[in-house]
Amino acid sequence: MPDRRQPDSSTDDNPFAAPPEGRPDQPWQPRGGGDGTGGNGGADPKDTEGRGGPARWDPTDPIQRRARYALLAGMWGFFFGIFGIPSVGLLLGALALYWGISSLRGKPTPAEPGTAPATTPPPGGLAALGEAARPQRTAAVSGLITASLAILLAMTSYGLQLAYKDFYVCRDDALTQSAELECNTLLPNNVVGDILKVRQ
Repeated sequence: MPDRRQPDSSTDDNPFAAPPEGRPDQPWQPRGGGDGTGGNGGADPKDTEGRGGPARWDPTDPIQRRARYALLAGMWGFFFGIFGIPSVGLLLGALALYWGISSLRGKPTPAEPGTAPATTPPPGGLAALGEAARPQRTAAVSGLITASLAILLAMTSYGLQLAYKDFYVCRDDALTQSAELECNTLLPNNVVGDILKVRQ
């Protein structure tokens, strides 16, 4: 009769594996860390995440939402500024600035009732998440940068329209291509004039 097969060492970590030979049956329990309380030693998953763990997208957190909104609004505001729609670019840039600053300086969610207050006040904004807030902080800072560029493009466009108002009025009132070309005489003979002048 062949010998009984010995348990494979690769199944030692399998919670569904049969107990070793000679050990009495016992109720099943999940196997965790050295203290038997689970893989993280019974620690709160939020605490583990706040100590450098991966930051997961939480749509219920207003700070994280504003960081993502700042990135999206700033990016689209920059695109609208490049495409020659300064009004939309200015609006999205202003919103991105507001969302980015509020996400960086926002206050964390208040503690649940019944918990003991901390001896020192908790940090505000994304700093409350510790190292886990790096992706959200990057999104907020990127939103601030693109928002600044969008506002700069919009203000430059409005400044050019104000400085060369006669040219823009002439171009808008022109009914023919030759009339539009005549409006080029209202522009200065420099780089700005070469960029704004009507092409044939």
